[in-house]
Amino acid sequence: MSLAADLADRMAALRAQGIHSVLATFTDLNGGVKGKLVPLDLLPQAVAEGAGFSGPSITGTGLPRMGARSEYMGRVLPQSLRPWPFLPGVAHAVCDGFAGGEPLDTCPRQLLKAQVERLRQRGWTLWVGIEPEFFLLRRTGQGWAVADAQDTLAKPSYDLRAIGRNFGFLDRLRQALQDLGFELQQIDHEDACGQYEVNYRFDEALAAADRYQLFKLAAGEVAREHGLVFSTMPKPLAHAPGSGLHFHLSLTDHQGHALMADPAGALGLSGLGHRFAAGLLHHADALAALCAPTVNSYRRLAASRSASGTTWSPVWKAIGDNNRTCLVRTVAGRLEWRLPDPACNVYAAIAGTLAAGLDGIDQALPLVPPTADDLYERHAAGADLPPRLPRDLHAALDALQADAALRQAVGDAFCGQFLQVKRDEWAAHAGSVSDWEWQRYAEAP
Repeated sequence: MSLAADLADRMAALRAQGIHSVLATFTDLNGGVKGKLVPLDLLPQAVAEGAGFSGPSITGTGLPRMGARSEYMGRVLPQSLRPWPFLPGVAHAVCDGFAGGEPLDTCPRQLLKAQVERLRQRGWTLWVGIEPEFFLLRRTGQGWAVADAQDTLAKPSYDLRAIGRNFGFLDRLRQALQDLGFELQQIDHEDACGQYEVNYRFDEALAAADRYQLFKLAAGEVAREHGLVFSTMPKPLAHAPGSGLHFHLSLTDHQGHALMADPAGALGLSGLGHRFAAGLLHHADALAALCAPTVNSYRRLAASRSASGTTWSPVWKAIGDNNRTCLVRTVAGRLEWRLPDPACNVYAAIAGTLAAGLDGIDQALPLVPPTADDLYERHAAGADLPPRLPRDLHAALDALQADAALRQAVGDAFCGQFLQVKRDEWAAHAGSVSDWEWQRYAEAP
């Protein structure tokens, strides 16, 4: 079937479902989902040429204010079309960014597509399982609070009473995600009050990133329906665990054979799996900027106790067998990359992760000795520890700036824009005065 015929069939099927408009969406540098409504009749043009947006109005494009390249053209991907449960008569679609008729090198999705193409040339596929953690919050006259005022247990993990009280939100989210094609695996209350995790089936890298963006959109809509706020803030509560966005990573060849796994190998990994992990740890400081990209991200990445008495914050650059105190956890012949948090641009985070892993393979980086003990216990005992991650966003940005090999592999154009935007964010933070400072210093002698 020709592309035109396939698109015509898709449009006919959508019309039969009462669809009259397409919500054409893209992702900006900060990981935000943006877009516009396009009449269904204009879908062929949106697929072939793109829905037009003012390039300079989008964070991180680096596009000029005039000329052919001032327009950001979001080309709709027909295979991504699906009815959007929250707007009657509207279908959601994912777009690739173009400018001047060429793929835009500062578009996060194009960034990941380039890395996936590197894999395709080797006959490999990266599979990514993403584990979203998030907080349900509400606005108050004094600021912010956990949405469920009764969610106060000292160790709230798996609290069934909280699930019962918030079942309206959770079940509506379940319904919406299933309508959008998610294969759900589990929903649970996490280790902080007001914190939840939703698990769904893994997918190849690009589809996994698209799906996470769809998850964020859906969860945000369901929260608004219930008068709540879906928050991807990594650590909204000072004395509780923060939210991660762990990536479960595996590689297969063109025949579907697992490339990272070896039941007879150390940690259940093949040599290739160990070298991929070595690449992650070698570039971890620079990857922190892409995977933990906000000032608040480093509240989570701190070696401190939580109110629940448990923290899984991956502070130290280490690898271990089912060891959640390490930055890289091995489990069932795959790697769990524990650095990302839900505030990241998921396309950029996966692109950087993949680029670092491939560098570990291509450079045959030496295997990293596994860590067999609890690193937090070693920390409490004052024992020697592996090197730690950057302590704040400023240090992570410096590390990305210094890692020319990773920047070039990921994309210098994107990384240049990213560094500029995030350095401005750090400068705004550094120039602010917090409530903590007022309380501590306003009346100090």
